Amino acid sequence: MSNTTSSTAKKQTYVTSDLIEKEVRKINKDDLFPAKLELELADKLKDRQLTKKQLSEILTRVRTQFEGALVEPGEAVGTIAAQSIGEPGTQMTLKTFHFAGVAEFTVTQGLPRLIEIVDARRNPSTPMTEVYLDEEHRVDVEKAKNVARKIRLTRVEDIASNYSLDYSEMLINIEIDLELLHDKGLDVETAKIAIEKGKKVEVTAQGNVITVNPKIEKIKDLQKFASKLRQMPIKGLLPIKRTQITKDPEKGEFIIFTEGTDFVKTLRIPGVDQTRIYTNHTYEISETLGIEAARNSIIKESMAVLKAQGLDVDIRHITLVADLMTATGDVRQIGRHGISGEKTSVLARASFEITVKHLLEACLQGEADNLRGITENVIVGQMIPLGTGAIDLMMNPMSQKDKKLAKK
Repeated sequence: MSNTTSSTAKKQTYVTSDLIEKEVRKINKDDLFPAKLELELADKLKDRQLTKKQLSEILTRVRTQFEGALVEPGEAVGTIAAQSIGEPGTQMTLKTFHFAGVAEFTVTQGLPRLIEIVDARRNPSTPMTEVYLDEEHRVDVEKAKNVARKIRLTRVEDIASNYSLDYSEMLINIEIDLELLHDKGLDVETAKIAIEKGKKVEVTAQGNVITVNPKIEKIKDLQKFASKLRQMPIKGLLPIKRTQITKDPEKGEFIIFTEGTDFVKTLRIPGVDQTRIYTNHTYEISETLGIEAARNSIIKESMAVLKAQGLDVDIRHITLVADLMTATGDVRQIGRHGISGEKTSVLARASFEITVKHLLEACLQGEADNLRGITENVIVGQMIPLGTGAIDLMMNPMSQKDKKLAKK
């Protein structure tokens, strides 16, 4: 019997250090634990003789216990997040700042930007895009300029040096500045064809003069047409008014910053690195890349605003806000038109804004409030469902035997 036991013990195989590291990384592939904890766990397990089954059991228990310790059951995470963001928010400035490294661009920062993010504004006050370039274009300034020319909007007035109306022939003469034209990466023929297609009119070009015959009889109508013709786009993306090329001193590559954003069309331009392009327009990210990308954008933008002001807010509070804003699959604001206005509790909605309106509507529709949330329980003076108040104790003082005796 003893010989059999000893032979079984000899056959027992223990896991190697490499396998331990691999399994620890595998159990933490979503980076739930901090990197330091992962290293510490791997080091401690290496000191022990463990079978594969034991290692698996230990790692599963460690992960389960860590998940359980992330937050106490019944903790008021929403209130803590609101306080943790709201208190530093009182110290934020109300100014707009110049974008770092780009002198001409002003970008909304501070409290106005934070309000824009949580209000999920469809049109931010200063939309901009960081356009990173692919390997072929990122190190050559001329190639970077070519990409920028394709992005930046060029109108007729941007390439014209003189603009005159011939009232006797009812024609419009546009004198082209050839230096400006070539700087925009265009030629006279391209500009002529663009006007011809855009306005569906007769256009002729002679030297650097483009003549447009709109076949209009009234002078007033000709003047109106001429005014619209000035604003006509010839090249580039309509919302992007300006571009700025800057060189990243660390990576030695050229990056294009744009004032205005058209995320989908910018992605399609040859030379753009589609894996690194970024915009501060959350809705465009949501519509193009999906709701998870929009959630990451909300977190990134909020943290950038707070860090720029020198405020240290734990990312978990921002993550909670981002999760709440994107939980339904759409970007919703935290306000009466979004999350706060969609609460099921009548009293919670009434306590936020427009009290009488909410109460009257609830009365007319015969709504009932089950008092499940915090706000409504505070209003009626009951214990709130948090901490020890989150537990309902149910007990039966009489056993089955006692019940039978009681019936007799």
